[in-house]
Amino acid sequence: MVADGKSVRRFLSPGDAVQGAEDQSTVLILADGYSAKRTVVPPGVIADAKAKKLQLYIEFPEEIAGIEFGEPRGVRWERAVVASDQISLGLPALHVLSLHDCQFLPTQAPHPVLVIGRVAGFNRAVFGLPKEGFPILFRSDEGHWIATTKLSNFVTGRYAPTADWRILWQNMLTAFDPAGAPHNIVASPRVYPAYEKETPLPSDAERLALAHCAEWYIKSRLLVTESQVPELHEMLRTGQKPILPPGSEAPIGDGSHGILEGYMSSILPDGSQMQQTSLRADCQAESAAVLALHAKLTGEPRSAQVAENLMNYLYFDSELHRLERGDPKHPAFGLIAWGEIAPAWAIGNYGDDNARTLLGSIVVAACLRSDKWDEPMLRAIYANLRTTGALGFRGDRIDMPQLEQEGWKAIEQRETINLSPSFEAYSWACYLWAYARTGDRAFLDKTKIGIRKMMDAYPDGWRWGDNMDRSRMLLALAWLIRVEDTPEHRQWLKLIAHDLLQNQRPCGAIPEVLSGATTGHLLAPTSNEAYGTGETPLIQEDGDTATDQLYVTNFALLGLREAVAATGDAELKKAEDKLAQYLVRIQVRSESVPYLDGTWFRAFDFDRWDYWASSGDAGWGAWCAETGWGPAWIGASLGLRALNTSLWDLTQHSQIVKQTKKVQEQMMQNDGSPWSPRAAQR
Repeated sequence: MVADGKSVRRFLSPGDAVQGAEDQSTVLILADGYSAKRTVVPPGVIADAKAKKLQLYIEFPEEIAGIEFGEPRGVRWERAVVASDQISLGLPALHVLSLHDCQFLPTQAPHPVLVIGRVAGFNRAVFGLPKEGFPILFRSDEGHWIATTKLSNFVTGRYAPTADWRILWQNMLTAFDPAGAPHNIVASPRVYPAYEKETPLPSDAERLALAHCAEWYIKSRLLVTESQVPELHEMLRTGQKPILPPGSEAPIGDGSHGILEGYMSSILPDGSQMQQTSLRADCQAESAAVLALHAKLTGEPRSAQVAENLMNYLYFDSELHRLERGDPKHPAFGLIAWGEIAPAWAIGNYGDDNARTLLGSIVVAACLRSDKWDEPMLRAIYANLRTTGALGFRGDRIDMPQLEQEGWKAIEQRETINLSPSFEAYSWACYLWAYARTGDRAFLDKTKIGIRKMMDAYPDGWRWGDNMDRSRMLLALAWLIRVEDTPEHRQWLKLIAHDLLQNQRPCGAIPEVLSGATTGHLLAPTSNEAYGTGETPLIQEDGDTATDQLYVTNFALLGLREAVAATGDAELKKAEDKLAQYLVRIQVRSESVPYLDGTWFRAFDFDRWDYWASSGDAGWGAWCAETGWGPAWIGASLGLRALNTSLWDLTQHSQIVKQTKKVQEQMMQNDGSPWSPRAAQR
């Protein structure tokens, strides 16, 4: 308000404010002690306000005569909803807003303006008001405005969408003070996209974005330091939980002890975000890939060193590729764990996670010109191949108990069919790469069977058949052309690319679309109560204007890069360029939350040009920032573009074939039977 030129007087207490206010004016009593302290407004102050015909706006009150408040309650999935448009605050009824992890006071009011509760929807609560909703803004019988939370925290707490909160407050101020209208809120968001939609990009924008991304990995406070290891590992063993990021003065890790998964989507009242403490294999290698590409492009020694340290941690120092997976006599030999230390993570062997770990690894090996990881990389490729079924499908995941009970031979012989490119396609890409480098036709033959069955089932037979699946399929099809360039293989790639790009917007965004699936996960909520109960897309309905940087645009950019390199298709090149420019524009910038500066959030609303979506995913919501997945493959693809190369061409001089004989001899030490520790000892 001050920035808008308004004259605003501030007082130290509600009593002073009421005494100092002009008759028939408005006093805003804000919750300065939120959320630790509620706002105390003595009854005498309200009586004095009545005598002066003042209108009060009171936030997070300790007590108000005639109104019963419960104890402060936190939120997890609840969002604010405009309950009625009888009092116009510039937003229509059922409009949805987020206050993130706020605290509010449960109460009842006959005609609330805003309520808080669990609702499904992108911009609008499509199933109506929640069954259990509580007023967070209403007028008392005396005509005062009561907010049961700190609505004025919208800048500090990063409430979303940004523009809608400005509209809300401008209209609230007009309702408080009609004579002073129009009221304009001048406030800059604490976290914002790097460039506006129409701002011309500098010629080196992509290199700058890569540099910011590489710097984010260093200053994100996600690189584990030696001093953090004991407490972190104990927490993972006994019960994983998110943690606050270390302070700005804390030491920064160098990759020797790994990197955490990333930042959770929830935003605390002070605008901070909690760290997700998983030690995932994919995040180690994918993070290293970005840093290695940055080092190759710029010669930056720190990026190179951290990348090397992360790779050493992944393959040699952590549990991710050791223990049972490091024992040639065990059926899991060669596989890479989903995560380490935490039992729920350590048992998992996801084919897709193994594949992305390997893709990141071959990038690092090429950029650093090192063969020190070739042996464990080739072991992992063969281990995944022999746990891929006879029809070329591996299935979503194979956990350690299943692998020990059945042995890998039974899994290899099973005619598994899993029509999900999101789980299968990157494994095929790794096999095609391995075939080109080793000449072992087992990699090619099994992959061709799987890809043909996948394409024969497109689109109706695919699990999702949406842009998430299409974006993943591009890489495998592009690399299939690299090893067998046939008209059919080119037609497959053209079909998938066309369907992925048919709705690409002029700004480069590839909008989310619903899959049409009715079972499984990653489905839009079918009721308010279902919001936040599983993995979900970022949209509620087709036409919602979100892009997904965790599951779609990151993999689309990599896939288009490889497709263009394989085919020379000019139209695909235009689409790739547009998408790259879009992703450069929406990269996160922040001076006040520096550990987010340079990453990408999962969600972006390309109509609002703001970080917003239906954030009902139980694990990875709109504002999450992984170290792997989105930021990693966006950053890596920008690095490949800056080097004017592709992942295939960058890694073409790999000498991994030299490890073939040694690795195959190691793999033969287990015959694929069910695991018997006693037999293994003999």
